[in-house]
Amino acid sequence: MAEQAYEDRSGTAFERVRLTGATFEDVYLDGARLHDVDLRGASLRMVDLRGLRARDVWLEDVDITGDVENVRINGVDVAPLVEAELDRRDPDRARMRPTDAAGYREAWDVLERRWAATVERARSLDPELLHERVDGEWSFVETLRHLVFATDAWVARALLGDPEPWHPLDLPHDDMPDSPPVPRDRSARPSLEEVLALRAERTAMVRRVVDALTDEQLAGTTAPVTEPGYPEPEPYAVTRILRTILNEEWHHRLYAERDLDVLAPRSGDG
Repeated sequence: MAEQAYEDRSGTAFERVRLTGATFEDVYLDGARLHDVDLRGASLRMVDLRGLRARDVWLEDVDITGDVENVRINGVDVAPLVEAELDRRDPDRARMRPTDAAGYREAWDVLERRWAATVERARSLDPELLHERVDGEWSFVETLRHLVFATDAWVARALLGDPEPWHPLDLPHDDMPDSPPVPRDRSARPSLEEVLALRAERTAMVRRVVDALTDEQLAGTTAPVTEPGYPEPEPYAVTRILRTILNEEWHHRLYAERDLDVLAPRSGDG
């Protein structure tokens, strides 16, 4: 969005104002000062909190999901503690940080195995529930469509050099601006099997890449794709591309499992 499209109210003071239930969309609060503010029950999504300083706060019954780094609570950096606990709970998680070509093959083995179990679980639910969003997050089918997009963008385009690898069902992330020729059909409702067929083609492509990967290739960078699209036409480290795919696959499966926990009891077979 162009800068001039914003109403500039920088420096405005809100004192003794009730904004209960208000919605803030595409709003800049960088550098804002919040004092004696009630945020109970607030929902924050896609919020940039880097550099946040909170003093005399009441933090209780709080659920935070996101990238956690250099976060100090009462003087203790909790980020390493969180990472260690997550790795302890699921040893496969550490395999998503490979350092050599063999490690990427092992990581992809893990993802294929765990996604197969998640898909089988989804198949046991009423198909209509797979189009339902939980707490405003993507539905199961939308999640799979997004992973098709991620593979097309980072592997087919950025790594393999296809300037327009897109399928009409590709679903970019919501905060990405329209970037022709990348499709974005939010109204599409393909069947699970239709999307799984696309997924099978993309996961097979990644499998071919990691099976042929060498440590020398892993240390290299890509030749930029000059045609418009996503990601931007520039060279990328191969490690960045492959780590992006691992992260997308790992985290979106966790999101899918979390939402299936909510949907399963409502299914006819639940």
